[in-house]
Amino acid sequence: MTQDELKQAVARAALAHVVEGEIVGVGTGSTANFFIAELAALGQRIRGAVASSEATRQRLEEHGISVVDLNHVDRLPVYVDGADEIDHALQMIKGGGGALTREKIVAAVAAKFVCIADQSKLVPVLGRFPLPVEVIPMALNHVSRQLARLGGEPRLREGCITDNGNLIVDLHGLEIADAVDLERRINQIVGVVTNGLFACRPADICLLATPGGVKTLVAA
Repeated sequence: MTQDELKQAVARAALAHVVEGEIVGVGTGSTANFFIAELAALGQRIRGAVASSEATRQRLEEHGISVVDLNHVDRLPVYVDGADEIDHALQMIKGGGGALTREKIVAAVAAKFVCIADQSKLVPVLGRFPLPVEVIPMALNHVSRQLARLGGEPRLREGCITDNGNLIVDLHGLEIADAVDLERRINQIVGVVTNGLFACRPADICLLATPGGVKTLVAA
């Protein structure tokens, strides 16, 4: 199977976790885009969707799915999104597409977080994928110096402005032994909006696409 076929298979499997008659949270990225296409087939069986980025909002609307502001939502039964990396504890690195802050907000509201990914994203230790950090522009140099003290190499993501008007610094060369601790430490740096570790709020379920079919993983 091609990578796109794997993504399509896992996106289709995620429909089983969508609650009919409710609003669904939708992530950002190539795998989430396959999920949007599958979600459109449900039509009026869902009330609408909360988008985790402007790109997702646009794609949802193109598929005829009503987009609802999160501030108008009383409950969100499920959030479906991909990952740049995920470990066996279902902790993730996200933010390769620059939408980490809004993704983290939607994930925090959702009762269930379903990660959809192909098997290449499953790793024993997080950190091979550079860790994105969203930064207030005036704090760029300060935050970069503080991030360097954590042992990685901070690099500004050139040409990237987030939906919130901020910058992304990617932290390279990490091997993350304690993702919860690192997530909290980075978020305490003044000028950081948030970082791409989803460890304090990991996924509840990971649907992992493999050539032999979609596997369901729960936290080890």
